[in-house]
Amino acid sequence: MDVDALKQAVCDRVDALAPALVEASRAIHAHPELNYEERFAHQLLTDLLEANGVAPVRSAYGIETAFDAAVGTTGPTIAVLCEYDALPGLGHACGHNIIATAGLGAGLAAAAVAEQAGGRLRIMGTPAEEGGGGKVKMARAGAFDGIDAAMMVHPADADLIRMDCIAIQELEVEYHGRAAHAAAAPWEGLNALDAAVLGYMNVATLRQHIRPNERIHGIFTKAGDKPNIVPSEAAMDWYIRSGTIASLQPLKDRVFTSLQSAATACGCTMDHAWVGETYADMIDNQAMVRSYVENAARVGRTVQDPAAIGRRVVGSTDMGNVSYLVPSIHPMIKVAPDGVPIHSVDFAAFAASDDGDRAVIDGAKAMAMTVVDLWTNAELLVEVRAQFALRPTDVVVY
Repeated sequence: MDVDALKQAVCDRVDALAPALVEASRAIHAHPELNYEERFAHQLLTDLLEANGVAPVRSAYGIETAFDAAVGTTGPTIAVLCEYDALPGLGHACGHNIIATAGLGAGLAAAAVAEQAGGRLRIMGTPAEEGGGGKVKMARAGAFDGIDAAMMVHPADADLIRMDCIAIQELEVEYHGRAAHAAAAPWEGLNALDAAVLGYMNVATLRQHIRPNERIHGIFTKAGDKPNIVPSEAAMDWYIRSGTIASLQPLKDRVFTSLQSAATACGCTMDHAWVGETYADMIDNQAMVRSYVENAARVGRTVQDPAAIGRRVVGSTDMGNVSYLVPSIHPMIKVAPDGVPIHSVDFAAFAASDDGDRAVIDGAKAMAMTVVDLWTNAELLVEVRAQFALRPTDVVVY
């Protein structure tokens, strides 16, 4: 089997698909959709699969905007993942239009040589990464059962082997007190806003004593109605992040205690809800990373270690949960000038630029060639599995 010929074939296929992929990327960018509302993107991507001879399962795993398409009959099963949700108020400031179409291009290109290369492929549409935990819900429904490896590529301001993805959980709290006239009889009131402010300050002091890879950030979502009424209700929304899903739990406990004690101090009560899915940290499979780096070099991209060059991109993603279930990678591909951060207005503009279009094509090619490596290099797959076996197995990720 001529691996170089297979890699050239998938690259040629991406080139043939390039106009449609770029058009789709620009269209998704122009129609930003939030968690689980990605109906336009879902229809567009599944129509493209169908038009290119790959039959998708629409609304897969009981999720309206998820999809799954399978190709091949024998050999290792490799999944290429697509994301396509946007951010409130910022549109595609995380560049998920690029993730979606690079993944689609990689999948369609690899599908064209699957039988020849002796492999099986899954092209998966995973909605609601921006806090909705689409991949976690899909995992719970068995989406990643029987998959040997999974990959996606994420836009950034540099070509990097990984994003420093840490675990996260969202917490909503509500404080309940008692209203009173703030001038006539303030002693009759129990100030829920005071409790919330004190809780915020408790967390602020806690921040001095957490690990460098931990983050706690929150906002007030309710703080009273008028200054002359002692607030009977106050509310906050918090994100709690830690280096791993294992270390996240004790930090969650510390934050909760900080907030709850403030209610007690002010004579109030507190309700809380751990919102959505817990996102795990990302375990990048280094054997797969090596393959991706070599293949990205074939299309002219030098992919670097962010720690070595001081260009770390820190965030959280439900791809981390997938990385505990199957060997996975989540490299970053450059679409914006140095220093332009994701989740910014400027980054949203670059996600629909010529550089963004090039990232769609280059990302599709690099991933498709990495799929070929995993299909055709038995030693590589053995190394991938051996590294994956070293992950923690005593944590729950869905």
